[in-house]
Amino acid sequence: MEQNTFECDVLVVGSGASGMATAVTAASQGLKVLVVEKEPRFGGTTARSGGWLWIPGTRLATEQGIHEPAGAALEYMKHEATTHFDAARVGAFLEMGPKAIDFFTRNTCVQFDMPAVFPDYHAEAPGGQQGGRSMVTRPFDGRELGKRIKQLAPPLPELTVFGMMLGSGPEIKHFMRAFKSPTSFWYVTRRLSRHFLDVLRHGRGMTLTNGNALAGRLAKAAMDKNIPVWLSSPVKKLVVEYDGVSGAVVQHEGQNVRVVAKRGVVLACGGFPYDVERRKQLFPHAPTGREHYSPSPSTNTGDGLRLAEAVGGRVDGTIPHAAAWVPASVTTRPDGSKGVMPHFIDRAKPGVIAVTTKGRRFTNEGNSYHDFVQAMVKACKGEPEVTAWLLCDHKALRDYGLGCVAPAPLPIGRHLKSGYLKRGATVGELAKELGIAPATLEATVQEFNKGARTGDDPAFGKGSKAYNRYQGDANITPNPCVAPLENGPYYAIKLVIGDIGTFAGLVTDEKTRVLDANRQPIKGLYAVGNDAASVMGGNYPGAGITLGPALTFGYVAGLQVAQAEAKATAQLKVEQREAVPVSRAA
Repeated sequence: MEQNTFECDVLVVGSGASGMATAVTAASQGLKVLVVEKEPRFGGTTARSGGWLWIPGTRLATEQGIHEPAGAALEYMKHEATTHFDAARVGAFLEMGPKAIDFFTRNTCVQFDMPAVFPDYHAEAPGGQQGGRSMVTRPFDGRELGKRIKQLAPPLPELTVFGMMLGSGPEIKHFMRAFKSPTSFWYVTRRLSRHFLDVLRHGRGMTLTNGNALAGRLAKAAMDKNIPVWLSSPVKKLVVEYDGVSGAVVQHEGQNVRVVAKRGVVLACGGFPYDVERRKQLFPHAPTGREHYSPSPSTNTGDGLRLAEAVGGRVDGTIPHAAAWVPASVTTRPDGSKGVMPHFIDRAKPGVIAVTTKGRRFTNEGNSYHDFVQAMVKACKGEPEVTAWLLCDHKALRDYGLGCVAPAPLPIGRHLKSGYLKRGATVGELAKELGIAPATLEATVQEFNKGARTGDDPAFGKGSKAYNRYQGDANITPNPCVAPLENGPYYAIKLVIGDIGTFAGLVTDEKTRVLDANRQPIKGLYAVGNDAASVMGGNYPGAGITLGPALTFGYVAGLQVAQAEAKATAQLKVEQREAVPVSRAA
């Protein structure tokens, strides 16, 4: 039973990047905003992410001296989105993305760093670029959140070292070279000392990086705007009145609250990575919906999609790839719980290859995670399980790590004991551990090693693409991604399919309005982030293609609800003026 009523201009459902971007933008336009979050902590999937955003044509790129050719980004997105290219939405993204970056970086504490070189995942494709489109969130001091730091969702444990978040790029390289370079050793020593001191003083690390930094910065921007955020407050249903969505019923502090949203409800619930039924419908590799392993929050169960469908919205299930695929491995944490480790970087390192359960290589291991999984699915056609093994020799394992296994000098015993990491003194012995015919795996490794000794991979061209080389080891020549596997013992980790966000979402227009079956806007209802269908049509062109559109369309939604208010107010004034002479004449 509804006990109370709360009035606002805009109700935002979800506290990840898209929801908070919407809230901050709308509040900057003078609107009263309420954010509700299902979880007891804010940040959503964003807090676990890498914190990268893909947005072409920004001021940050030009400040780096990067000026891409006119029309290149549009050409690239046409190439990537193929049959699902939506000219209006893509146009809005390309126009509003740079404006969103300007708004946040000039008016809030949300800041980014643009590396001079971070290539698109398909930089060699028409319109692709070697850099200037992917940016990473600048590290953030968690103490600026005050007591609210305790309510920030933590990073993914598998992507931390001693619970410490590592910044992307240079910081990871320092940690990998800690015992090879005095400069890196000193950097790592200072970083760890500061982290452990923070843990003693505050109970957690205070140097927020990657997605945790983005979630923290957006939360601080919302705090600066005095935007209330209700935690542990799921939306039970949308309220429809006056031919449109007028609010929602929210479960808050033990009772149902009727939230009246005068200008609109914005859905930003994080998609459906844990909706087993929808996975069953849209993930070909998961026929029961359970053959899938996501590092996303387990509470991302498709609430936003169901809420919209209940009032006439529809999900685009025709997108070629319903999620941003990532190869993952399932590990056992020290407390006994299961964790899902996304394999972003290790596959590209020299001395690392991937094979099927039959013991044969099947793709360029250095390609993007989204592309790698597609090749994995194709290679496993007809098999009872879509899986593969990631292999390396002892040198590669101790130099770079593999999955959850950290580089030297950190120990590997726990992972061997749990069975997460498989080991064999020879390639043949490893094959027996994996259930692969020894002769087949030995032949695969021997064939790879022939070319690898001179930096070649004639079979799949590992290291032949800009993105491959970026993720490799620049100290290895002539190919930063290729080295033979010949220093035993040998190791392997089992790969399965995961995601870093879903792509199949609600059909929306370029203004983020949710459309009905006739492609007409549902009054008062908007969707952003992973609740909206991917503007990339289910493909993954570069680092940050979920968070880039999330921030951009959150900004668009915030402006749109403000413009809707202005239009409604103007129309009311016109109607009032027109009504006056009629009244007098009567």
